[in-house]
Amino acid sequence: MASLRSRQAGGGDDSFDALSAIAQAVLGTGSHQTADLLDLLELPIKERVDVVRAGDDLLPRLAHQRVLRPALSRAARALRPGGLLLAPVPELDRLRGLRPAGPPPRVSGRGEDRTVTVQLWDWSADGSSYGLDIVQLVRGPAGWQVARSVSTSHRVLTEAEVCGALTDAGFGGVQRLSPPETGHPLPVYVAVATGL
Repeated sequence: MASLRSRQAGGGDDSFDALSAIAQAVLGTGSHQTADLLDLLELPIKERVDVVRAGDDLLPRLAHQRVLRPALSRAARALRPGGLLLAPVPELDRLRGLRPAGPPPRVSGRGEDRTVTVQLWDWSADGSSYGLDIVQLVRGPAGWQVARSVSTSHRVLTEAEVCGALTDAGFGGVQRLSPPETGHPLPVYVAVATGL
């Protein structure tokens, strides 16, 4: 199945490094069948996996769409008993009073190969959600150009809401790991599939 990925210790995909390290610390070294939560929502579950991984902004987006609980329940059904859900979640609940326009731009690459990624946040009046526009700029012949952009809406989730949603979906052993603990730039929620 295209959505399943097998990762070895020290595997090559940098986007999986911090989350792979967490999985290996809990499940042991070696190969672990991994599925992306987004893939599980779009494809039938063919076989149970060891790890389900959520993208950095997926849980807040699913919460805004009011489908977080069924998505997490589907993840729990896709995991073998003792398998892990790994979900990095931005914690913006402390910012809802300030309602910033977005984080600083992120620059990657060097010289002519530099790209700049800008996030623009448009907060709701009550601060419970925000629209998110992500714009990536690259250097072109005439200066900076928009390479791609995407717009979504997210709900602001508290730690208690994330833990509650995971528990309600049938996960046990829910933990929040901080960036210094994991090396991931966002807090990562780790939940264990109970197999019930």
